[in-house]
Amino acid sequence: MHETPLTGLILTGGGARAAYQVGVLSALAMLRRDSGAALRSNPFGVICGTSAGAINAAALASHSDDFDGAVQRLATVWRQFHAEQVYRADSLGVIRTGAAWLTMMSIGWVINRFRKARPRSLLDNQPLASLLTDAVPLQRLPQLLRQRHLHALAITASGYGSGEHVTFYQSASAIPPWTRTQRVAVATELTHQHLLASSAIPFVFPATELPRGDRTEWFGDGSIRQVAPISPAIHLGAQRLLVIGAGRMHEPAARLVANAGYPSIAQIAGHTLSGIFLDALMVDVERMQRVNRTLAILNDQQRLATALRPIEALVISPSQRLDDIAAQHIDSLPRPVRALLGGVGVSSRLAAQGPRGATLASYLLFEAPFTQALMALGEADTLARRDEVLAFFGWQPAPDNKALQGAAPTPAG
Repeated sequence: MHETPLTGLILTGGGARAAYQVGVLSALAMLRRDSGAALRSNPFGVICGTSAGAINAAALASHSDDFDGAVQRLATVWRQFHAEQVYRADSLGVIRTGAAWLTMMSIGWVINRFRKARPRSLLDNQPLASLLTDAVPLQRLPQLLRQRHLHALAITASGYGSGEHVTFYQSASAIPPWTRTQRVAVATELTHQHLLASSAIPFVFPATELPRGDRTEWFGDGSIRQVAPISPAIHLGAQRLLVIGAGRMHEPAARLVANAGYPSIAQIAGHTLSGIFLDALMVDVERMQRVNRTLAILNDQQRLATALRPIEALVISPSQRLDDIAAQHIDSLPRPVRALLGGVGVSSRLAAQGPRGATLASYLLFEAPFTQALMALGEADTLARRDEVLAFFGWQPAPDNKALQGAAPTPAG
């Protein structure tokens, strides 16, 4: 059974940055075990994921009868990650997709053979399909829902044809779908195709075709046009929320970057992806906080007259810039991928403002040195807020506080 009150877990997108989420989850599992909480229950009755966060979400949901085991399995995958598990990183694979795609974008429109070939993306993510088959046993989901280990799982994707942001969900009991402006919900049986669609970073990975009623539509990354990432969990019945981001919620106001000339394609692409993956969450969290503050000043009669209700939420996001950590690990990428990204401006060489294109690289750095560093940061950030986490879940402090606090890992450099 899942714990009550019904707690929602929201895992946002960010490619390889999603390793941070696994570090947070590992620390939560540790705190939960040390508190003596009921380990047979699942702390998250509602799990919502977007992009790479959708894969983490589905992996947790597929083992919702064993939360600790699910987290350990996720940690093992992310701790040993190599780019080849997500996309073709060999020379032939990069040439067939990335090099051909860049050529088509530059001069391919005048070459008839590129009109026919039309490579669909910068990278081929076919290896990810094999990884999902092994790591995310979605076939277990119906039984786990029937046994009430989980209330609902939601995966979001963006429809390239309709322009709609779609939340695909599977639940233990019938939950009416909802519709908002350019946002719709679809009750369905979730598959690995939904995960491939949700994690298809625009231009980088190919879109995936999914059924929608009596038709099909091509879908891409769920972070595109996701104006309200918190909303699905609330619609699915969550009474409180744990939100794990994949980027800093607020940058220091005094941070200045030297002008190093006209930005490269990699800098522009990285900035665009950060806008897609990070901005909507910050805005939605601020909106939720404003609603909570407004409801707090209303009297009982006024609160009854509104459909709004306060949502208790805990937001955990990186205390360090993940771009800076990525800059230290660009050379971990396979040589063919480094060569491909070098063509658009990604470089590990130090310029006046540091390594170039680190933001773009951070989304593709599915390599153990980087993912381990992010996992360590996630654990450290969570354990640093130990008292806040325990209070949120209602878990009791461990008897030996000092010993537990001393176990907090140091983020790898």
